[in-house]
Amino acid sequence: MKVLIIGGVAAGTKTAAKLKREDRSIEVTVITKDQDISYAGCGLPYYVGGAIAAKDALIVNTPQKYAGLTGVEVRTGKEAVSLDAEKKTVAVKDVQTGNIEAFTYDKLVLAVGASPAELPIEGKDLPGVFKMRTPDDAEGIRTYAEKNHVRKAVVIGAGFIGLEAAENLKARGIDVTVIDFAPQILPNILDPEMAAYAQKHLMNSGIRVFTGTGASSVLGTDKVTGVSTSEGTFPCELLIMAAGIRPNTAFLEDTGIEMFKGTILVDSQMKTSLDDVYAAGDCVMVTNRITGKRQWSPMGSSANLEGRTLAQVLTGTQKAYPGVLGTGVVKLPGLNIGRTGLTEAQAQEAGYDVITTLVPTDDKAHYYPDASFFITKLIADKTTRKLLGVQVFGPGEVDKMVDIAVMGISMGAKLDDYENLDFAYAPPFSTAIHPFVQAVYVLMNKIDGTFVSMTPAEYAGGKAEGYRVVDVQPEPAIQGAFFVNLAKVTGEIEGLDKNEKLLLVCARGKRAYFLQNRMRFYGYENTVVLEGATFFNDVKVKTAGD
Repeated sequence: MKVLIIGGVAAGTKTAAKLKREDRSIEVTVITKDQDISYAGCGLPYYVGGAIAAKDALIVNTPQKYAGLTGVEVRTGKEAVSLDAEKKTVAVKDVQTGNIEAFTYDKLVLAVGASPAELPIEGKDLPGVFKMRTPDDAEGIRTYAEKNHVRKAVVIGAGFIGLEAAENLKARGIDVTVIDFAPQILPNILDPEMAAYAQKHLMNSGIRVFTGTGASSVLGTDKVTGVSTSEGTFPCELLIMAAGIRPNTAFLEDTGIEMFKGTILVDSQMKTSLDDVYAAGDCVMVTNRITGKRQWSPMGSSANLEGRTLAQVLTGTQKAYPGVLGTGVVKLPGLNIGRTGLTEAQAQEAGYDVITTLVPTDDKAHYYPDASFFITKLIADKTTRKLLGVQVFGPGEVDKMVDIAVMGISMGAKLDDYENLDFAYAPPFSTAIHPFVQAVYVLMNKIDGTFVSMTPAEYAGGKAEGYRVVDVQPEPAIQGAFFVNLAKVTGEIEGLDKNEKLLLVCARGKRAYFLQNRMRFYGYENTVVLEGATFFNDVKVKTAGD
């Protein structure tokens, strides 16, 4: 069997290598437009910032080394320009000579990936304007910044790539501004209140962020000097365009292959609508593992998994790719962000009976020297009690929290299944009751009605109007609030009416919950705890003049 693979980064090289391991007799050829193959695209920002010292470290395998390790024939500098599915041929252009040659196949794998979206604005080709997709892009940014002593930069795009680029430019001592046309950072990745917290953190860390802001033109003559936007002009000496990516599928438009907005549609065995043509990686629309609906999730991790599964399918193994959860993690200055599954908005759109909670916890024993925090938002279905998604912030290992959710969601776990899980514990690593389990307890109590709360999103939306704020912190800390000393509550609280609508607020939520439990016993029925407390929310008490 002759298998032709178009694309030599994650999905393409993974498919090819696994094919040869499954069946050494298969003739496997990889063609790629680039000179590099199997490079670490996710590591590019960290090369720009200097955390990765050498560009060569980003190259997982050279074509020669890869061919020797796997037995796959690698042809670099070759761009696929057309496909004839009936004749089973692909027309391929040599990028240096322009010569066209035909490659034949028995099975074809499209792993063409995606490229940065081109913003249709004047000045985008000026020196100093870059994309962030290949090792050459990263090398160009780093070299330009060093040679031109860049002090101001603008990043267009507040997704994973844009924010990683911003963090690493800041690590070089460069003054950074991030703009995005969307109303929040990390759109469709975080819920709005979580995005607002992260944006505030970025700004407190010295990275300016402007959402709802569109770029109209790049300024400069010999090189970039600024960018004109709907919020005014931002001077800069370097501009990175990271406003999303687009699948490299234009050459397939006349083939009859089924696509959606440029992404190739595949079934559970990664097969396209064309006979003997398969696809994997950033160019592919797969399915969401929870809803079963179509989802585009261009991540290096899922690209590798898709490629491995596809190779087994091509060699006769009865396998199916189960879909993605949209898992991701990003490093910001002093704050890591992880997520998986559905956002609250996505879960509501999918028709679930959505319930959420937001819980700040310690990330390890509070007395351990480098102990810090997690902020965990859980999204679940109230009826089935199944977890649907999680978003986690913290300066530490947010990935371990996300990975617990990935495993549970993938196995259809209910919240109750997490209740007594025997997670690893020692003071340097975790808390005695795991932080994830603590968050689950809160959500279970909320579903069961033993905990009545208001989410940060509800608070920001004005739901606390008409509530009297009760400060439950060890010492009075909220100006204008009614202070209650939790330790001294042994009956009715003087000054609080049992019929009043009371919003209980502490530093993280635990003391407020304890007070609510106690007040319920003493006949107070209208108490609500503010989730996230002052740790997450900006709590202000209206005065008579407000």
